[in-house]
Amino acid sequence: MDVTDFFTGEIATELLKQLVLISAKAWKYKSIADRLIILIETIQPTIHEIQYSGVELPPHRQAQIGMLAGTLEKGKKLTERVLSSRRWNMYRQFTLAKKMEKLEKTISDFMKNQILTHILADVHQHRANADVRFDRVERSLTGLEEQLGSMKIGGGGMITDAMKIAEATMEIETSSDDEKFGVGLEMGKRKVKKMMFNAEGGLFGISGMGGVGKTTLARDLEHDNEVRCYFENRILFLTVSQSPILDELRTRIWGFLTGCESVNNVPDWNLQYNGGVKTKKLVILDDVWTRKALDSLTSNLPSCTILVVSRSKLADPNATYDVEVLREDEAISLFCLCAFGQKTIPPGFDKDLVKKVAGECKGLPLALKVTGASLKDRPEMYWQGALQRLSKGEPADETHETRLLLHMEASLTGLDETARECFLDLGAFPEDRKIPVDILINMWIEVHDLDEAVAFATLVDLSHKNLLTLGKDPRLGSTYASYYDVFVTQHDVLRDLALHLSNKGKINRRKRLLMPKREKELPKTWGKNWEMDDMDWSDFDMDFPKAEVLLLNFSSDKYVLPPFLSKMTRLKVLVIINNGMSPAILRDFSMFANLSKLRSLWLERVHVPELYNTTIPMKHLHKMSLILCKINNSFDQTGVDVSSIFPKLGDLTIDHCDDLVTLPSSICKMTSLNSLSITNCPRLGELPKNLSKLLALELLRLYACPELKALPDEICELPQLKYLDISQCVSMSCLPEDIGKLKTLEKIDMRECYISGRVKSAVSLESLRHVICDKDVAFIWEEVERAVPGLKVEAAEKCFSLDWLDE
Repeated sequence: MDVTDFFTGEIATELLKQLVLISAKAWKYKSIADRLIILIETIQPTIHEIQYSGVELPPHRQAQIGMLAGTLEKGKKLTERVLSSRRWNMYRQFTLAKKMEKLEKTISDFMKNQILTHILADVHQHRANADVRFDRVERSLTGLEEQLGSMKIGGGGMITDAMKIAEATMEIETSSDDEKFGVGLEMGKRKVKKMMFNAEGGLFGISGMGGVGKTTLARDLEHDNEVRCYFENRILFLTVSQSPILDELRTRIWGFLTGCESVNNVPDWNLQYNGGVKTKKLVILDDVWTRKALDSLTSNLPSCTILVVSRSKLADPNATYDVEVLREDEAISLFCLCAFGQKTIPPGFDKDLVKKVAGECKGLPLALKVTGASLKDRPEMYWQGALQRLSKGEPADETHETRLLLHMEASLTGLDETARECFLDLGAFPEDRKIPVDILINMWIEVHDLDEAVAFATLVDLSHKNLLTLGKDPRLGSTYASYYDVFVTQHDVLRDLALHLSNKGKINRRKRLLMPKREKELPKTWGKNWEMDDMDWSDFDMDFPKAEVLLLNFSSDKYVLPPFLSKMTRLKVLVIINNGMSPAILRDFSMFANLSKLRSLWLERVHVPELYNTTIPMKHLHKMSLILCKINNSFDQTGVDVSSIFPKLGDLTIDHCDDLVTLPSSICKMTSLNSLSITNCPRLGELPKNLSKLLALELLRLYACPELKALPDEICELPQLKYLDISQCVSMSCLPEDIGKLKTLEKIDMRECYISGRVKSAVSLESLRHVICDKDVAFIWEEVERAVPGLKVEAAEKCFSLDWLDE
């Protein structure tokens, strides 16, 4: 292996870090950065596999790796320029955006040529035998079809068990009975082996959504020669299932570990006996549904190795491998094998059509197998219809629904009714989009009558069951956390499941009315076949008298709100998101006057309409979020009493609004405000003097406002303030002298805020228990730390980049 291979992996890692920063901070490049992240993450496992293989590559392969390294190095330099550009330099942003698009195309073309695949094939010569390994998958599918054909839908546990067999048969056998090969799982096998071999016993996990290949991986590990050698062939594989007979399973585990397999019952489920038990034994518990079942099976066991396979994360996260979906080349191979009986697209068949249908499976092995098998021997016109159905979240055909969606629905078993409803709500969001956590939390609070803490716990529970993916963010779950810039994602097959379940029953009796993709026409089942245009809702007159949530996603610089909005008198949550490049002008905003019960409003990338004294009060609006909006002095119109328009507003968020220069003094009239977040506003220079009027204010966030030079002294008069965030306010050099008056203040976050001097009154902050600051300014809190019992001063490492503020 040439040294270039090593540096290619390192450059890819650095480039990925830069792209994550761009996605988080540089909104103009966010969509391009997200696409590049996906590309880099797609090729990175292959690069690492080549990098650590120890195989000497021939010269022409080294040259190809060198070309990739050069492209990634150029990309790294380009991202550094993006991060160092000013947001308001529009010409430079346009130029850099074009260059990033060119970088995306270059890397994409490299991947299309499958050069990395060919290199990896040279490294792993055993892939030459893959034809033999794949040959028997069709027989497994045929057997599965026969089993399913003999069952009726609604047969209770029988269909669930059949779906479990479907996941198990993702194993593709070789000609050798001693070796099994799971498509795309080699990397995962190495990671799980490394975890188990580096520890003397313990509990380890394999986790993932249904159909991703967990059982295949576990079976592959059971038969792996290295694993069998390490555990001296002492391996027990047990399928626990959803309704296990625990006594029988305990007896089998007891007999396996003690050697007393003839015992019918375990007299005392305690294996800590005098003779001891050898530690190098592996127990694999497959298809475990609950922590209770796992605890019942593993309590009082000696120091053996236990590998638990589950859709939920039951083992410690650091000892759990989350099974990944297949890469594009692997997905196409598996799909073609099931659809055509070979690993490639047959000559004469529409290649783009095959790739689009396979792409709808998003790398999920079970979806690829089931969808491919359902289209076998079908004409291209049938494929076209299947593609249209799949793009709408509908099953390709009846067998597709039976074999895939019912299997996926088993993932919801064990959810309580509220958690299930929260999962189904995810179908309302566009595919391939990050979903702001704040929108979900707000929606669940208002619609399902949950407390914020319970709503967050539900979010975490869905993540642990692999029904959604939580972004790794240190703010998640912390006290006073803000979630409007923290996101979750969901696999499209799970979204399809939510759509499928939500679309059952008569349309006028459904809890959710969802449009899976933005189309030129409304779904025919909604009524007449009206054409839908951003500027023309004429003749579209429908009533949604019981609707409580409305999510509008569009991409335009002008948008007319639908007329039915004015009649949605029970609406509690309204989310309007413009996915275009520039803020949109909203028309017919006056219909908001009828939304008397609206409690939560989210506006993203739009011009906030001006307020007037004639604006009818939104008496119940509790939370308003303005993200990437043009404020246009909306809150500071002369003579407008904002407090009378929003009499109960408790939470106001203004984020990434680059035309906000001064915080309008009219906001201080909103005496009901409990939380005020003005963040990522690069031109905000000052705060109003009368902040002390916000008598109910508990949370004040002002992070990433680089032009903000000082806090007004009046802030010290806030009687209820508990949390103050001034992190990344790099121009702020001092705290108010009377900050000690804030008797209720519990936490201050001032990372990358270079306060230079001590404040004597700070020793009087009797409720203060946590300060986060940079290491070089931690000294200003030394005296306070001695004076205030229980205070923790956390000297944090630099975790945000502000280089983009400089030329």
